[in-house]
Amino acid sequence: MGLTKSVQVRAFRLIHALLTATQALGYVSTLGSGRGAPLRRQNGPPHFTITAPGQTCDFLVLQEQDRAEHVPTKKEVAGAEKHSWVRIPRYDYTPAERLRICVSGGQVHRAGEWVDTATRPLDDQLAEIVQEVGLRGEAAERKRLADLEAAQQKRLLWEAAMRQAKIDYAEALRVHAAALPAGPEREGAEAWITWADGHVQRLNPLNGMLRLPDIPEPRADDLKPFLHGFSPYGPGY
Repeated sequence: MGLTKSVQVRAFRLIHALLTATQALGYVSTLGSGRGAPLRRQNGPPHFTITAPGQTCDFLVLQEQDRAEHVPTKKEVAGAEKHSWVRIPRYDYTPAERLRICVSGGQVHRAGEWVDTATRPLDDQLAEIVQEVGLRGEAAERKRLADLEAAQQKRLLWEAAMRQAKIDYAEALRVHAAALPAGPEREGAEAWITWADGHVQRLNPLNGMLRLPDIPEPRADDLKPFLHGFSPYGPGY
């Protein structure tokens, strides 16, 4: 995990407390694929994950760094004077005793990172982290249910549009049939119109056997002008 020995025991104790608390709530924890400290915070594979109903949260445990002004050495100064591409660092970084816990995945509520401070160590913030996992799970479940409801409403609108499109198509065919000269073509069109009228008026189409005369069902392209933006292939197209 990229932690120095001085903070490893405490880090494992914090992780154990998180896993114990969340498992008591029925959440599932798994070991992540992250090894070592990521190059950038919240970037890279997690050290472990905790899954509340509906949402998996990725966890990283990082060690903070103390920064101090860098005092150039004689060798560095000589190298910078000799070569233009040599850059002397402005700061020195050393591992601190402070830890940071990063949580990603799902909708952020309270925070995405918790860090040791002089007045509030991570030990006192674990309850907030546990609550955050639960809140993200609840938000994910609400979104899932809302998406299902939206998809159902979209399908109902599409089905209503398809029914109306067939009615409008039949009406257009009626107008077209009225303009045809007497003969087999007009008789066939009128037979299809008669069947379509009866089909629309039936509240339950399973009450009787429906037999379509030898006039083809409208094609998808035939219904497009009557669907007002919907696709004849389904509500998701």
